[in-house]
Amino acid sequence: MPVIGVDTGGTFTDFYLITGDGKVSVYKRPSTPDDPARAVLEGLTELMSSSFFALPSSSLVDLVHGSTVATNAIIERKGARTALITTRGFRDVLVIGRQARPKLYDLSPQREPPLVPDELRLEANERLDHRGDVIQAIDPAEIETLLDYVRQNKVESLAVCFLFSFVNPEHERAVALAARRRRIPTSVSHEVLPEHREFERTSTTVANAYVAPVMETYLSHLEKGSSGYGVKRLRVMTSNGGSVSAKAAGMLAIRTALSGPAGGVAGAFALGQNAGFDRIITLDMGGTSTDVALCPGRILQRDETLVGELPVRGPTVDVVSVGAGGGSIVRLDAGGALRVGPESAGAHPGPACYGEGTEPTVTDAQVVLGRISPAGLLGGRMAIYPEFSFDGENREAVRRQCPRCR
Repeated sequence: MPVIGVDTGGTFTDFYLITGDGKVSVYKRPSTPDDPARAVLEGLTELMSSSFFALPSSSLVDLVHGSTVATNAIIERKGARTALITTRGFRDVLVIGRQARPKLYDLSPQREPPLVPDELRLEANERLDHRGDVIQAIDPAEIETLLDYVRQNKVESLAVCFLFSFVNPEHERAVALAARRRRIPTSVSHEVLPEHREFERTSTTVANAYVAPVMETYLSHLEKGSSGYGVKRLRVMTSNGGSVSAKAAGMLAIRTALSGPAGGVAGAFALGQNAGFDRIITLDMGGTSTDVALCPGRILQRDETLVGELPVRGPTVDVVSVGAGGGSIVRLDAGGALRVGPESAGAHPGPACYGEGTEPTVTDAQVVLGRISPAGLLGGRMAIYPEFSFDGENREAVRRQCPRCR
């Protein structure tokens, strides 16, 4: 059965087709950050009407998708309005965190506010001991009272994290059952991350609740829209380099936080093995970031990662990302030194040479240096405007660093 791989990036969306007879075709188009699914569906339309992308219209295909939707929802703080129900006395775990200071010498540190505001961090009068034995049973009437409050405050998603629920999930199940009966999307810690360490478990469960409705809406749209192109099955890359069904990705959305970078490492490692090399360094440069991974005979993984400044636990490919891609904005700092990123021009407006952007980027530098043809990108399908790469402040910022332009 043919397989289409789709990787949605901040600037471009990439398509990769492997047909049943082993033929490979690649395709690229600009992303649509306001609705990432639109770029995928429009790309499929272009592919199916293209003689270059040879696939019979009657064929059924598998679609494997690398997504940045969950990551962007957290970084941009555009997830669901989320509430947390936890054991009495532990409502502020999200704020307290741990004593680790990411900026040790910063005299005025600023932290991002928690994903759940103070008024939506709720407590239940329940308690288990470290063996999972019940010390204080949860009252069904209290559950309903808490859920009434959740409804009254227009909460879109609920996280539940009780002490020692990874040993005995009985109380979490009771809350989840009552919440789901009311059709409240609910993430419970014994399903998301059934292990000790209260801060990480709570943080990960809350992050999942925060992005799950966004991810479910996106995947539902994509699954429904792609079915018209002969897509039989949609699978989503996970942070550990594997893939899961669209339904599983919607329920455990936080497991897709590093979906795109993990897919890049998995693909590069497989390619290296096929070429006879299993000790490799992978480099995946996109429009927004560059991802690097060391593979010493295997794909390395870690148990925890940061999404923005938020700690998230779970198996994750060990990738280091830096904000230096083709769309990364170039500037001079107060001391006159050249700086690149982490801010990016993205797909819209994009680098100045795309015709809409006004900020100088790495791509514009390549145009000035003559490394990108004025004939355009994507095989000439996408026009560029080299003169805009020299315009205004961009001209001065780039020309000072380019001996050929002085």
